[in-house]
Amino acid sequence: MRRALTALLAAPLAMAAFPLAAQAEPDPALHITSVALNKTSVAVSGLNTAPVTVTVKGVFDTGSSTDEKVPVNVILERTGGSGQASVLFSTNLVRNTQSGTWTGPLQVPSTANGTFKVTGVMTGPFFPPNPPMTDPTPYAGPSITVTGTHQPKITAVVTPKVVPFNQPYSIRWAVTDAQTGKPYGSRVRVALKTNSGCVEYFGPGYTHLTDTNGVVTNSYPGVSITPITCLLLPGNPAENGWLSFVPARPAVVSAAPSKASAPVGTIVPVNGSVRGGPYKCPVHLQRLYGASQWRTVGSGAVRASGRFTLNAQPAYKGLIPYRVHFPACRPYVAGVSKTFSIRGA
Repeated sequence: MRRALTALLAAPLAMAAFPLAAQAEPDPALHITSVALNKTSVAVSGLNTAPVTVTVKGVFDTGSSTDEKVPVNVILERTGGSGQASVLFSTNLVRNTQSGTWTGPLQVPSTANGTFKVTGVMTGPFFPPNPPMTDPTPYAGPSITVTGTHQPKITAVVTPKVVPFNQPYSIRWAVTDAQTGKPYGSRVRVALKTNSGCVEYFGPGYTHLTDTNGVVTNSYPGVSITPITCLLLPGNPAENGWLSFVPARPAVVSAAPSKASAPVGTIVPVNGSVRGGPYKCPVHLQRLYGASQWRTVGSGAVRASGRFTLNAQPAYKGLIPYRVHFPACRPYVAGVSKTFSIRGA
C-alpha cells in the first residue's frame, strides 16, 4: 500500500518519492467495518469528473474531544485498464457521529479509465502539512469500473531546447484531447509547478489558465540545479493528470591529468567533474588515434560529489591527446571536455 501511495503522489515528480513515515503502521485508533460506493461503474469524458458517493462505517477513537472532526480518505488502486491514474483518493469524508459513518464524494477523472478496488482508508485531511505518520488501514472493499474517454494529453516544448545553467527558459505547455488530437475548446485550469511543488500538491487550486487552444507559456528563472517542472490538472484532492520532467541540461565536463608527463605504460589518474553532479552517469576517457578518430580507453562513473577519476596510460613516447566523453544521461545531453595531452616519456 505504501508503495502505491508513493507512486501516485510522486508521479508528477518522476525521480522522487513521497516521504511517507519509515516503517509506519496503520493508525491504531482507526477501525473500519465497511466501505460502500453508491455506483459500480461510471463513464467520464475529457476534463470532467464523475462523483461517486463513498460511505465508511467504523470508529476513530484516540480519546480526544476532536476525534469526531477527523475526516478520512478512502484509497482505491487500479486492478485493470490503462489510464494515467493508478490510485484514486476520495475527498475528505465528513464524520457523522450519530450514524457512525463518514460520507462524501470520490471525484473520478477520465484518466482513471479501467477498474479500481478499495484497498484502504487513511485518517485525513488529505494530506496534512506534514507527511502522514501512519499507513492506510487496509480494507478490501468494492470495485468500480471507469469508462474514461477523450482523456487529456499534455505536451511541452522547452526554449531553448537545452537549457544552460543559470539561464532563464520558457515552456510552451499544451493540453489536448488524446482521442481527437484537438484542444477542448475552452480555457483549462492548470497548476504549473517546479521541484517539490510537483509532489506537494493539495488540490483543487490552480496557478494558470490556458487559452482556448489549450496552450499556456510560462517563463522560468535560471537556476544552478536540474529543475523539475510539471503541469498538473487540478483535482480534488489529488491531480487528475500531469506531465513532469527535467529540461535538458548541457554536459559541462572538465578534466585534467594529474601529471603532464609520465613514462610509457605508467598509470596517470585523470580527475574531472561534470556540472550538476549527475551521480552514477558514465564517463569515458578517449584517446586520439590518427588525425580524427577518438577511441575509448577507459571508463568510470560520476561520484555523488559530481567528480570522477579515470586512468590514462601513455602507450608511446610523445604527446598523446586525450579527452573525456560524457554520453547522454538522464536530462544531460552528451558532451566532451577540452582536449588535454600527456607526454609519454
